[in-house]
Amino acid sequence: MSNALARESSPYLRQHADNPVDWLPWGERAFALAREKDRPIFLSIGYSTCHWCHVMARESFENAAIAERLNADFVPVKLDREERPDVDRVYMAYVQALTGQGGWPMSVWLTPDLKPFYAGTYFPPEDRGGRAGFPSVLRAIARGWSEDREHLKGEAERVIKTLRDRAREETSPGAAPQEPLAEAASNAFEKGLQYYEEVFDAEHGGFGGAPKFPRPANLVFLLRCAALQGVESAAGRAAAGLVGRTLRAMASGGIHDHVGGGFHRYAVDAAWFVPHFEKMLYDQAQIALVALEAWQATGDERHAWLARDILDYVLRDLTAEEGGLCSAEDADSDRPEGGGHAEGAFYVWTYEELERILGTDAPFVASHFGVQAAGNVPVQQDPHREFAGKNILAQQRPLAETARAFGHSPEEASERLVSALDRLRSARAARPRPLLDDKVITAWNALTISAFARASSLPAESIADRRSAFRLAAVRAVEFIQSRLWIEESGTLLRSRSRGIISGEGFAEDYAFLIQALLDLYEATFSVRWLEWAERLQRELDGRFWDGERGGYFNSAANAADVVLRLKEAYDGAEPAPTSVATLNLLRLSGLTGDERLRTRARQSLAAFRHQWESSPQAMPQLLCALEPALGPPRHVVLTGRPSSEDFSALAAVLSERAGPMRTVIALDADGARAWFSARHPWLEAMGPDGGQAVAYVCEEFVCRAPARSPEALRSALGSASLTPPPRP
Repeated sequence: MSNALARESSPYLRQHADNPVDWLPWGERAFALAREKDRPIFLSIGYSTCHWCHVMARESFENAAIAERLNADFVPVKLDREERPDVDRVYMAYVQALTGQGGWPMSVWLTPDLKPFYAGTYFPPEDRGGRAGFPSVLRAIARGWSEDREHLKGEAERVIKTLRDRAREETSPGAAPQEPLAEAASNAFEKGLQYYEEVFDAEHGGFGGAPKFPRPANLVFLLRCAALQGVESAAGRAAAGLVGRTLRAMASGGIHDHVGGGFHRYAVDAAWFVPHFEKMLYDQAQIALVALEAWQATGDERHAWLARDILDYVLRDLTAEEGGLCSAEDADSDRPEGGGHAEGAFYVWTYEELERILGTDAPFVASHFGVQAAGNVPVQQDPHREFAGKNILAQQRPLAETARAFGHSPEEASERLVSALDRLRSARAARPRPLLDDKVITAWNALTISAFARASSLPAESIADRRSAFRLAAVRAVEFIQSRLWIEESGTLLRSRSRGIISGEGFAEDYAFLIQALLDLYEATFSVRWLEWAERLQRELDGRFWDGERGGYFNSAANAADVVLRLKEAYDGAEPAPTSVATLNLLRLSGLTGDERLRTRARQSLAAFRHQWESSPQAMPQLLCALEPALGPPRHVVLTGRPSSEDFSALAAVLSERAGPMRTVIALDADGARAWFSARHPWLEAMGPDGGQAVAYVCEEFVCRAPARSPEALRSALGSASLTPPPRP
């Protein structure tokens, strides 16, 4: 018989609907029951594609004896961290403070008023090696609640006070700053760059040792350093080099799905070889964005090919019928040969499979990807022998070297490899697929819309034939959100949708990431309707989440009654913090609308987290990227002429060619744009095409260079310091 999770929107919750545990979803029904029975809440937080969540479910939550104890002594509550990131972050902060680490599944024990007093992550089903198993923990907590309840409640009060004090310190103005903001920003950039140079893994790429996580905010910051230093300077080349070496190492490693495209969540080793195999939409979006920016910094077509690989995977395997984008694919699936569920079963290969599928091409592919007859996963990276006799594909050398070893030209080797991978993909499609979490999450869709939009404007050869498809994907995903996850009357953005069921209202990251996506989509399409919606969303974000006392954005809205503590994210992790993205949005919107109040609010956000980015710039590298436009003069490029014309497109393409200072791009003659922009920027009124020909004006502090009528002239103007006044009405 199913429990109360069977009717929930979350695929993760529905996975637990047949557990013998009397699960309730997070909400007032569970809270009221805890108050009525005066029992602690056992809160289990995870997500549908989490490998260790599946393990704990099989070992403990499907165990009748453990379920009986949970049901008797606690109010068991399940929460999908992807539906409620604000709640997850509150209790994750506690877990990390208590244990020094975090992760999922997250196991937290709460008082009936939602205050935590004990927590951990995964617990085994029995005592092991001096570590208490889950039943022992349950017995100890139940006894403590029965015999020493006031002590546990006192601990919960202390925990909340500590978390609240720590959160206030992270955005505390403190003493008056000792140096001007510009000097502090310069020092933070220098300190951050030095940090990444020191922790860079020169052998394997990336930062630090095992496990290796992609953290795109690191790479975004380094590319901004390169742009500010000048990509041709020694410092610029060095910063871009760290990014390039990391992307190439990731693209070669087992964390990259060489057969189907895209990236797995992280690698358990330092060499990016053995991944945890789940695939998250937010990783695909951000790694693609980094690859696009790396192409702009270096012109290296390998980066553009990588972005294409990722986005083609999203289009093929993560796109729902109406254009919304699904959130993830699981790490686990049924073994194709039988024998139950296993992590990575969909992705690994035996040598015999390659021989059967590829025939005479098998030795070539095996050599290139390190496939061995006995399997290629070392025992130390596979302690449970899940991959015995299996192979994870990881490129062993550049294709040119494999070509030489087999006597092929580079062109022949490339064609042979592409053909082989196509055949492997077709063969793999017949295997039992991992679970697809079909939840369409607004924030993660927005990150991917940004990637699609920016790819559609990139003049890289590797993307030339995909630009229109990527632009269409961006528009379809935005229109899905607008039609399914947006309530126009109240200005409410919704968090997610699965099988037609809405999870609830959105959070700061949903608003901030979608505003960013709309600004990126404007630069790809020059349609002012996206700017109009971005303006509306910014007002809603400010009204619901802005901290009027200290600056920055809370994760939860002010009316969130089921959050014991409103926090502001102060770390750019697997996803950037809402304040980091929102601050740059405010500056971009100010440039587009001429509203200086937005620029002031952006500087308030930077001031709110100044202690954080001054003392530990590596904590918020994405926020640091907002310092340049916040401190620099307003920079605009104004394009006139019909956006559909070839001469306009040629000028617009120049703006995406190379990294440089951040600029506001305005297309003055798109549909309805001239009236919209002129009402906000009177200095634009007299600008127009030259005899019907598209023209570009490069402006700084509203003073413009001589109009550029060709791509060559525009490239020159972008690098010129010679300014002339703009035409006046």
